[in-house]
Amino acid sequence: MSHSQDDNPIAPVTPAQLNRIAGQGIYSSATSVDPAAVNVAEALVATLNGSAETPLLTPELQKLTEQVRQKATIGFPRITADDGVRLSAHTIKLNTSEPRPVVIVPAGWTPFGWVLFEYAYLQLALRGYHVLAYTPRGIGLTFPVEDGSFIDAPWTSGGTIDVAGPLDRSDGSTVIDYAQQHFGPSRIVFLGESYGSGISQLVAAHDPADRVDAVVALSTWGDLADSLCQNETRHLAAVKALIAFTGGPVERKFDPATRQILDDFEKGENLDEVVAWGKERSPSSYVDRTNARGIPTFFSNTWHETLFPVNTVVEHFERLTVPKHLNLWIGDHAAPEGTGLTIPSGGPNLPVEEAFAWLDHHALGADNGVAAWPAVNSQIMFTYKTAGDAITEPAVREPRNSWSDVTTSTENWYLTTTGAGPQDGGLGTAPESGWKSEFTAGELTEATAVDAVITTGQAEWKGKPKAYTTGTFDRRRLVVWSSGPLQAGRRIRGVPEVTLTVRSSAAATTLVAYLFDVAPDDTARIITHEPLTVSELSPGEDRTVTWRLQAAAYDLAANHRLMLVVNGRDQLYSDAGNGARSTTTITSADDTAARLVLPLG
Repeated sequence: MSHSQDDNPIAPVTPAQLNRIAGQGIYSSATSVDPAAVNVAEALVATLNGSAETPLLTPELQKLTEQVRQKATIGFPRITADDGVRLSAHTIKLNTSEPRPVVIVPAGWTPFGWVLFEYAYLQLALRGYHVLAYTPRGIGLTFPVEDGSFIDAPWTSGGTIDVAGPLDRSDGSTVIDYAQQHFGPSRIVFLGESYGSGISQLVAAHDPADRVDAVVALSTWGDLADSLCQNETRHLAAVKALIAFTGGPVERKFDPATRQILDDFEKGENLDEVVAWGKERSPSSYVDRTNARGIPTFFSNTWHETLFPVNTVVEHFERLTVPKHLNLWIGDHAAPEGTGLTIPSGGPNLPVEEAFAWLDHHALGADNGVAAWPAVNSQIMFTYKTAGDAITEPAVREPRNSWSDVTTSTENWYLTTTGAGPQDGGLGTAPESGWKSEFTAGELTEATAVDAVITTGQAEWKGKPKAYTTGTFDRRRLVVWSSGPLQAGRRIRGVPEVTLTVRSSAAATTLVAYLFDVAPDDTARIITHEPLTVSELSPGEDRTVTWRLQAAAYDLAANHRLMLVVNGRDQLYSDAGNGARSTTTITSADDTAARLVLPLG
């Protein structure tokens, strides 16, 4: 099985490839999977289906395929949807007459469909599951040929991408039909990563026969509409990356109606329709169905998530009354679990191992401690220990019985005029009004959430969080407020909140707030951030606004400083002026002191 229309041979897997994936993650950019990860997956599949003409695997991976082939039958069917669209699928059927559970895995949003996580399917088979992986409609590599037609890769499904819409929900039920006929399973569970995680939740909530017994949702979303556009600010970079990562041209991958939605989103037009479209595709819109069905649901997400911000997942999780668990990790989208689903990485991958344990309990009836797990387990930034390029100890994790237990108190930091630098304001313990700070909006600054979608957070997960040099922050294009050194440090736990008063020379302005941890040498790491767009401003009008930053679990070391930065543009988001310069003025109204509310725990 080759991913190219040129039928390029699959290269033998080498220890160097595995080490690179283990050390750097599976993504080389927001829109490209590391070729080594694809090669490993293709080599596994070629070995399983007998098409490999020469040995392709390392001894460990060869042994894995042999173990699975001895106990299971491998298949690569096409499953026909209600409207005739053919879905590429892959089955591992255990050779037993005893009813066993099946894990159904809708593929994530990548050009490689179901093939990318072949290693995970083999692991699941060894744990005692039938496996049925499939590529959602429209996803997968599509190659143009000279006559103007297209050729699909073997794992590419027909049709156009429904973006977790009604057709994907219906397809999920069709796949369940196939699973029942092919496996006769004792239970049916869904495991999905990214796009597949949202589809998993939606199928579980909508299957007409209520046949889904548990769900694992990795790097998932709660409210897709809020992930697209929140606080009147569009998440442009994330959507552009997804559109570029379908495996083929937009006009082939999306139908006209979906292309119109995506075009409206990019232009900032007809956003009410865009939001309604997103709500229909949001698991949070169907929480009552999930609760009524009692579907045990496992969530995993990251603090610095750039595709599906963490607050939307937490809010969805909080509304569920089913057996549930939420893991929150250092890093960005897919970074914690990506390697563990793709290769043997020399040790347990906790995000994947705990997801599998959840399935073992709810599908196999394993008495493995899952029933006693706390509802929430948060990894604390950045408490791992490193030696050179290696993490010697994983970051500390804090279990809590509920999300409401994460924050135990709050602390007010007021924005004042006296800061660490001559151009900076301060964060103090007493309110101060009557001051103002100005900056020129519309330009990117060194204060930015990430250097790149996914890959900045992938490095963070591997123990290399982005370092900021606060002295390079151009005070003409942003404003800064800093505390003094905090002798006791701070245990930041939960959702920070910012209140300030804004005025603009334009009719609308975007504010992007960043909270930094500043070391004694003035280098910094980001704790959290969030944008807000303020519209319909009259000339000279002061508008007091409050907005929530993304949730965080962060230990601020003793003698470090808090720094709050506000600018007018970040590469991740739309900005009110579309890059045009304007003057933004921040003040503290007499009756509402500008402040940062810091959650502690």
